[in-house]
Amino acid sequence: MSGATVSTEVRVRYADTDRMGVAYYANYLVWFEVGRNEFMRAKGLPYIQLEARHIAMPVAEAHCKYLVSARYDDLLTIETRLEEIGYVQVRFSYRVLRGGDDKLLATGLTRHAAVGTDGRPTRIPEEVKKWLTA
Repeated sequence: MSGATVSTEVRVRYADTDRMGVAYYANYLVWFEVGRNEFMRAKGLPYIQLEARHIAMPVAEAHCKYLVSARYDDLLTIETRLEEIGYVQVRFSYRVLRGGDDKLLATGLTRHAAVGTDGRPTRIPEEVKKWLTA
């Protein structure tokens, strides 16, 4: 599925780094979440509105390919794109770029399963699909 890319900026905080000033690897997954939430907000469907419809979208799979280290105080752009939306699953892709030189630092994806309040898989409503693909 080709669709719009939503860009979100985050700055690498001191707390995000290790002793060498390099961003800790798990923070990329946090930045993916920031990008995904901003993607949904930009599409007119903040995650909280999805929850109001009694739907949660927990991560079922996550992948990150690290290319170049992010460092303390780098301004990063997280590009988030909806790659696929099915009956019960959604897949997003991500690109992490360093501000200033647009160096590609990492790529990744997350796959999410829609679940109801009982924790069981549920269909993604057509209205939600329309918002996310608009």
